[in-house]
Amino acid sequence: MSRSNYVFTSESVAEGHPDKVCDRISDEVVDAFFRLGPEAGWDPSHLRVACETLATTNRVVIAGETRGPETITRDLIAHVARLAIRDIGYEQEGFHWEKAQIDVHLHAQSADIAIGVDTAGNKDEGAGDQGIMFGYACRETPELMPAPLYYSHKILKLLAEARKSGREKALGPDAKSQVTVRYENGKAVGATQIVLSTQHLDENLTSSDVRAIVEPYIVAALPDGWVNRETVWHVNPTGKFVIGGPDGDCGLTGRKIIVDTYGGAAPHGGGAFSGKDPTKVDRSAAYAARYLAKNVVAADLADRCTIQLAYAIGVSQPLAVYVDLHGTGRVDEAKLETGLRAVMDLTPRGIRTHLKLNRPVYARTSAYGHFGRAPEADGGFSWEQIDLVHAIRTAVGQ
Repeated sequence: MSRSNYVFTSESVAEGHPDKVCDRISDEVVDAFFRLGPEAGWDPSHLRVACETLATTNRVVIAGETRGPETITRDLIAHVARLAIRDIGYEQEGFHWEKAQIDVHLHAQSADIAIGVDTAGNKDEGAGDQGIMFGYACRETPELMPAPLYYSHKILKLLAEARKSGREKALGPDAKSQVTVRYENGKAVGATQIVLSTQHLDENLTSSDVRAIVEPYIVAALPDGWVNRETVWHVNPTGKFVIGGPDGDCGLTGRKIIVDTYGGAAPHGGGAFSGKDPTKVDRSAAYAARYLAKNVVAADLADRCTIQLAYAIGVSQPLAVYVDLHGTGRVDEAKLETGLRAVMDLTPRGIRTHLKLNRPVYARTSAYGHFGRAPEADGGFSWEQIDLVHAIRTAVGQ
């Protein structure tokens, strides 16, 4: 039986965090292939990207495997990376968008992997790798996301907007947030602990000075009444945070997978998202699992829903579909597992077609979470739509 009174903590990291800088660059490479590939006459379904990025003091290394037009050169990839770094806001001595050395080591995708993924004869397109992927939804926020993570993201988004608009010129791009949420009778009711570490460009600022800057944004990000006299604050607890970003800490693509998903409130299969085209089920099937879980909760079939999908490389159909409604369900879970297969084609091709994933919508996912975001007019965050509610209810006889 699940606990009803407890505290739970999740963290987020800003777009200027070293790992997020790398996620952004890797996803900008994915977008470049989907943006420029069709212009060069390529079918988007034939494009392949698996791109990893490392960033340290004034140096960026981009490596991986791709398949696409020759017009996407190493110089172009380096230019794309510089634009991303500039947009994030790095013009510092130790990491500068214009001065950093950028090395590009992208080469052709392995022929052995391509055999498993590509269609051939009567063989449908297979998964790009084996693995397990999870999706989750709950009623803690209107976006059907876990509250600790949702509000950790929101704090950093508000601070980033204030920094980029020029309202808070003292703040730097690198930041981390963490919120501990108190639950009563299973409902999120308040913040017991708030942690915010943010880079500041004025080295004379104290922790108290930084708190005075960020506290109004943090209070605005949280629901009314969540912050009170009992809430404990930890703002720049080391006392100084001037050296930030890749100059302060080496960054790598794919190291913030819990930040990217559910903040530890739900399982994670272990695969990262950024830098991967949607033939990689690490990414696309995780999006599909979130899409289905969100629609199950939106259909009022449960208050919480976890979905697991499993794949084998080169095999098109998922090996298994598992549903856990955590004791909140109003439908049999085995029946729902069958119903979900009926309402959505869960092959890699089916997922990409249903969610329209073969397009340049990935750089925007690289910070502040891949889930709990609003669907966008150009197809961004298509997996956040709740357009399967009726189909799922019909499939399970509701």
